[in-house]
Amino acid sequence: MPVWLLLIAPVATAALCWIVESPSLITLISVLGSVLCFAVCGWQSWSVLAGGPLVGSGLRLDALGAYLALIISAIALAASLASGEFMRHEAESEKLGPDSWKVYYGLFHLFVATMLLVPIADNLGILWVAVEATTLSSAFLVGFHRHHHAVEAAWKYVILCSVGLAFALFGTILLYYAGLQAGGGASLSWTHFMEISARMDPKIVKLGLLFVVLGYGTKAGLAPMHTWLPDAHSQAPSPVSAMLSGVLLTSAFYALVRFYAIAMPCLGPAFLSRVFLFFGLGSLAIAAPFILVARDYKRLLAYSSVEHMGFMALGLGIGTPLAVYGTLLHLLCHALAKSLAFLSAGRILHAFGTRKITKVAGALSVAPEAGFFFLAAVLGLCGLPPFGIFLSELIVLSQGFASGRILASVAAGALLVTVFAGLLYHAIGMSFGQVRRTLPARRPDPRRLWEWMIPAALLLVPLVLLGCWIPAALDAWLSLMARIVLGGSRG
Repeated sequence: MPVWLLLIAPVATAALCWIVESPSLITLISVLGSVLCFAVCGWQSWSVLAGGPLVGSGLRLDALGAYLALIISAIALAASLASGEFMRHEAESEKLGPDSWKVYYGLFHLFVATMLLVPIADNLGILWVAVEATTLSSAFLVGFHRHHHAVEAAWKYVILCSVGLAFALFGTILLYYAGLQAGGGASLSWTHFMEISARMDPKIVKLGLLFVVLGYGTKAGLAPMHTWLPDAHSQAPSPVSAMLSGVLLTSAFYALVRFYAIAMPCLGPAFLSRVFLFFGLGSLAIAAPFILVARDYKRLLAYSSVEHMGFMALGLGIGTPLAVYGTLLHLLCHALAKSLAFLSAGRILHAFGTRKITKVAGALSVAPEAGFFFLAAVLGLCGLPPFGIFLSELIVLSQGFASGRILASVAAGALLVTVFAGLLYHAIGMSFGQVRRTLPARRPDPRRLWEWMIPAALLLVPLVLLGCWIPAALDAWLSLMARIVLGGSRG
């Protein structure tokens, strides 16, 4: 089975969306294309788990890559289903023509295609190109509304992420040089680097890794390189915000994980632990106060993304097999919860006409379905049971204490409590109470409610189930990926 088959559905869907003129037909093509993409990713993931990695022409899909690809396709399907209601609302309120539908859906699926290139890239150069391509394909989506705040956010996103990825490119070049010095030949294959890592010069690898963490960490939203994230996520259309937070940050984090696995045999766990604990705790520490004083609920969710990406970096810093297992589980649960939160926030924005937290109250009575899913998503992001994030955070923190990283674990726990208090305070204020302002006359069509409820339910149900039960197949998959990250398996 060719690895590149995974890219066919989103590329073809993007092309069809640009060609077709009818908005309703474009919407249908988008949904069908997303379903096909999810099916192909599921099929290839099953093939990888049953028969080993798929390899061909500089591309490689192993268990870790298949995990990311399946998450990307699932979130893309949910966002595509929710985009129909969003675009109809925008067409009415902003007087958008058919060309806007073509641009939105064409770029949406091109964005999906670039993200799917990330997990199948065996070459570190192709990996860098894929991550850079996600920036270029999504920048116009961030500035979709074309007002000055959206355009400014899009430019900030492009400039900061491109500068960050320049650092990642330099780090990749340093690792390439270290590979040449070790007699590994002129190859940028990450599987090749895994074979020669123990012979590489630790000084060059350390320097290269620092540049890589700064570079891909910028795209992953790790502090202090996170400053593009709140603006981009708050200004982008809500389905796009769900994609940015749910899977774009995850794709950049995946690149960090690959370099972590390459560096482990050369540097050992001590140096990697210090680097990732530093960025993990730093991200938690910077996100916590901004969450407490947030005034815009989409920016609130964006800073929550900084916190959760920091927590995943913390899990890599702890570095035990079970901590990495918990980190990868957290990656999935965060993608589900954050995508649900942004999609729900979009419905609340349509119902109340504002992003200001202080002007939203009684969401459970004004827009019951949006209020319910938003509250559930925020409770999940807080790490409360029975949501999956509770289990993943429990696993990682318990491993922190068990591995002797007491101070880091205590600090992380205290910061998570602070974030919990901030998120819960804002969510309760928005969900309950009396409506304090006149609401827009134009409201979402209740007859179209199912278009939004289906993707929301598809995100919420597994998020709850993962907090109560991890299927044996997923448990084996997570364990295999933990071995890949720590250098004990190839796929």
